[in-house]
Amino acid sequence: MDTRDALEKANYRYFLGIATRWMDNDVYGHVNNVTYYSYFDTIANHFLIQEGGLDIHNGDIVGFVVSSSCQYRSPIAFPGNIQSGLRVEKLGNSSVQYGIAIFKGDETLASAHGKFTHVFVKRGTNTPVPIPSSLRSLLEGLVVSNSVPSN
Repeated sequence: MDTRDALEKANYRYFLGIATRWMDNDVYGHVNNVTYYSYFDTIANHFLIQEGGLDIHNGDIVGFVVSSSCQYRSPIAFPGNIQSGLRVEKLGNSSVQYGIAIFKGDETLASAHGKFTHVFVKRGTNTPVPIPSSLRSLLEGLVVSNSVPSN
């Protein structure tokens, strides 16, 4: 996928509003780069828990982040509201690669965008397991048309 595709709000399937916090700002007066990964984690897990029914406390299967990256385009700061956007770029047997973007206010081009990969594992053994069918169905609804399958 090209960068333009990753920047455009219309190319994301699920959204979550997030308020920036005072502690998100760094000494330069904008949200620190590490905080974007917290936003990524928030939208991915919000979707899995709220929409997919993933039981993070007692379930047999959990998702481990195995890879993440972010490209920064324009600063955001406290106080402010952002929209995080989520899509699925690759859906494998036990893994999913999300595309995630952060949009300032009502802007349609991302301030930052990146990738975030979960591998689903059996709790206790940490061995990869197939994505549960009900969750897989929901994730398929977030797949962008130019995605390619992955393991």
